[in-house]
Amino acid sequence: MNFTRMTSVAVGILAMSVGAAHAQQGQGITKDEIKIGTIQDLSGPVAGFGKQTRNGMVLRVEEINEQGGINGRKIKMLIEDNAYDPRKAVLVAQKLVNQDKVFAVLGHIGTAMNNAAMPIQFEKGVINFLPVTAAREMYDPPHKLKFSFAATYYDQMRVGVQEMYKRKKYQKACVIYQDDEFGLEVLRGAEWALKSLGTDFAEKTSFKRGSTDFSSQVARMKAANCDLVVMGTIIRETIGTIGESRKTGFSPDFMVSSAGYTDLIHKLGGKAMDGLYGMHTAAQPYVDTADDKIRFWATKYQTKFNEDPTVFSAYGYTIVDMFATAARVAGPTLTVDSFVKAMESTKFPPDMFGAPAMSFSASKRLGNDQSRMAQIQNGRWVKVTDYLTVPPEK
Repeated sequence: MNFTRMTSVAVGILAMSVGAAHAQQGQGITKDEIKIGTIQDLSGPVAGFGKQTRNGMVLRVEEINEQGGINGRKIKMLIEDNAYDPRKAVLVAQKLVNQDKVFAVLGHIGTAMNNAAMPIQFEKGVINFLPVTAAREMYDPPHKLKFSFAATYYDQMRVGVQEMYKRKKYQKACVIYQDDEFGLEVLRGAEWALKSLGTDFAEKTSFKRGSTDFSSQVARMKAANCDLVVMGTIIRETIGTIGESRKTGFSPDFMVSSAGYTDLIHKLGGKAMDGLYGMHTAAQPYVDTADDKIRFWATKYQTKFNEDPTVFSAYGYTIVDMFATAARVAGPTLTVDSFVKAMESTKFPPDMFGAPAMSFSASKRLGNDQSRMAQIQNGRWVKVTDYLTVPPEK
């Protein structure tokens, strides 16, 4: 009995030791492979963004593997579709974490989708790496497994709305926003900016995620006689709102966050989109005016995917590149802890797409807080400011 008991205790201690070692290492790492996942919208309202981000990621993964991988390990990337639906994001996150056992989830698109999926990942020690959303929840409150790269919608609107008022003496501002975490972040940032200027919105109107008709919202803003419209919108909501406004003779200045800074706006919306202001970090890569480095990258992208790259392609490419950089710094014995330490000690220089330098620390999980402004002029985005200084909270 005593021997049996002692044996059982010994086995238990050994099991806990093995379990602790596994927990420290994290799942998804073998001698030859690093298994990562990405969750994109491939069939929902922002599928244009999701497919472009996926393509950029695939291109960089293939390049890295062709060059021998990371410290002898090849990257295996599993791709899932959340259809821009938090409920589906939960299901595919559960699959990636519990069934596929990925080491990290890279570039997950959507604010509500990340908020739904992160608890599933964190329970199993799976890193949420540079999600494609600029919501503050992606880094705040700080968490060991959170890393975010995008200047927040909140800060974009704080600096962007102030910049718009420097350029023009607006009498009345309106806001139209998606009724979810994304849209509310745009609203809150813009409200902060207007309060700092001693004013407020003359009209606030919202819409449900997936809406296609914006006639009632435009009618309300037109009735308020607004000369500036701040937009918590993405692709079709931006195009639909501006298109309806032009049709009814409502002609304010429009301003959108980086969620609407995409070539799809002017490609799908046409001439009516000229004049739209948008916040951004990395620039839309127009191949005919790009430098040699971007043209080389764009040619590879065009050859593989039979389409021109976009700013979201650049996001995807950069996300994988930064992951690979940190994984190399972490060394051959790659663990969650060594990867986190590598992220906290590595200085990431400005990328070829114009995004600023980034750095992280134990208390700083957002790599960059600066953004700049562009405007659609003659069917393409043109930069109109350099990076703007984020004002301190008061």
